[in-house]
Amino acid sequence: MKLSFKSCRHTVMAVLMTAAPFAVKAQTNTGWNGKAEAPHYAEQIFPPWQHGQNNDAVNKGFEFTVPEVDSMADFHGDLNNPKLVLYVGGNYYFAMAPLVQAFEKAYPQYEGRIFYVTIPPGMLITAMKDNGVFTSGNMTFTVKPDVYLAGLNKVKEQISDGMLEAPAVPYVTNDLTIMVPAGNPAHISSLQDLGKPGVTLVMPNPAYEGIARQVQMSLKKAGGATLEEKIYNTGVKDGSTILAHIHHRQTPLFLMQGIADAGVTWKSEAIFQEQAGHPISDVPIPAKYNTTAIYAGAIVKGTDHPQAAKDWLNFINSPAALKIFEEYGFKPYKG
Repeated sequence: MKLSFKSCRHTVMAVLMTAAPFAVKAQTNTGWNGKAEAPHYAEQIFPPWQHGQNNDAVNKGFEFTVPEVDSMADFHGDLNNPKLVLYVGGNYYFAMAPLVQAFEKAYPQYEGRIFYVTIPPGMLITAMKDNGVFTSGNMTFTVKPDVYLAGLNKVKEQISDGMLEAPAVPYVTNDLTIMVPAGNPAHISSLQDLGKPGVTLVMPNPAYEGIARQVQMSLKKAGGATLEEKIYNTGVKDGSTILAHIHHRQTPLFLMQGIADAGVTWKSEAIFQEQAGHPISDVPIPAKYNTTAIYAGAIVKGTDHPQAAKDWLNFINSPAALKIFEEYGFKPYKG
């Protein structure tokens, strides 16, 4: 039986509600907390969270996904002879399923033949320099990209470095928010509150994630260099700030496990988590402290599928694509 995302969302809500003891444990930081032990948590909090909808393969064969143990949440589709490969900065992995479906409706020749990777932009560049060879656990595979999609500055940088072909194609913008567990037990109300004693944060890692630069700019706007230093220097050293590697999945996962009290993410990610029925909320950041990102894409130099790459970049600015983005809080790029 194939469940819709909406019905699955209600199922997750029901499971999480029946797992109330777990939720209490998580918020008081007495639960799992990363130790290897017999499972006593709600498996539904572990990715992948979209119940197979983010896998473009038509024939999925034997489905083997074990939350926490065997789960490759950021690799989507069939590796066997794809017609289009997308390297997508993971900030909107949750929007890729409807985007791919809309693209295939407009370009049916690609149906079931799209593969995409949704890890941080810096890691995608590392993979490109390694000729598209990945190792995850005990599995090594090669999947070379046709299109790279990330922040506009990152895309322009890779064009200058000769990895991508001009032009950079911008399409949407995104703003920051403070993600917190449902109920906001640490009573976070502003960016300044992130520096309060006793608050544990999970924050994007500047080594891998472009969002970290925007977060640091917003922290300086709200509390000057002192606040940015407290969170990204002192906090890292004393353990009150945890630096994520895959911020778009680790932040809500850590919050739901009670490992952290808050983290700064894109607004779109908080919207998805709430739509998915996860016990996640967010605290808006005022415009004067917020930092807006522009998302763009470009064709990878030497692509194996140049026409498919052009078709995707034409589609990404279409009314159908922009409507999907808007459902998660993105705004069309106005130039």
